[in-house]
Amino acid sequence: MSSQSSGVPHHIAIVMDGNGRWATRRFLPRVAGHKQGVESLRRCVKACVDRGVGVLTVFAFSSENWNRPVEEVSGLMDLMVIALGREVPKLTQDGVRLHFIGERGGLSDKIAAGLIQAETATAHNTRLVLNVCFNYGGRWDIARAAAQLAARGEPLTEANLDAAMALSHVPDPDLFVRTGGEQRLSNFLLWQSAYAELFFSDRLWPEFDEAALDEAIEAFRRRERRFGQTSAQVAGGERRDPQAA
Repeated sequence: MSSQSSGVPHHIAIVMDGNGRWATRRFLPRVAGHKQGVESLRRCVKACVDRGVGVLTVFAFSSENWNRPVEEVSGLMDLMVIALGREVPKLTQDGVRLHFIGERGGLSDKIAAGLIQAETATAHNTRLVLNVCFNYGGRWDIARAAAQLAARGEPLTEANLDAAMALSHVPDPDLFVRTGGEQRLSNFLLWQSAYAELFFSDRLWPEFDEAALDEAIEAFRRRERRFGQTSAQVAGGERRDPQAA
């Protein structure tokens, strides 16, 4: 039984918001919240595998996050290096394939090499695709795809642009989750989320556990996904995913 036929979204995208506020409320440095956020991501990945989710895409570091305090950015970079070394063997054991999505030109050689190594080490895994958006922005993604088409002399059509996007290796998200109580997209998957169901959680990301994930999935199950059609058409079995050829 596929995840879609069981009511579980095939592709979940998450804005992991609230790490800094979680730490501040505990009188801890903000980087302590990001460390706890890694623990939450580990739980979420395992929960997605257990529930039959096919793709999980998370917003780890946006192109705008470079504007944060230097010590926080430095801490995040150090945390990425540590997480790559520690988490990849476990992800391989759980059958998770890693993809890192974003501009790599601004990253250190050590981090850039680590991303490649992690992708290579997990390339054979098939239980879950984990897309980690790092130094990513939705507008960057669209502009980059358009520039690639222009460089190749290809017409700027919706289909060509879709194929050139950074997440063209997976279907678009079915469920878009944002934690931390904010209700905005924050430049995440702007193109890909056109028909995603949105779910906003008041929990800060370090507090987002299996029960919170199940709450989001249950909310998704209750939605009627019409993709521009009427309820009568959907009820009559005419539902058509706009990505379906």
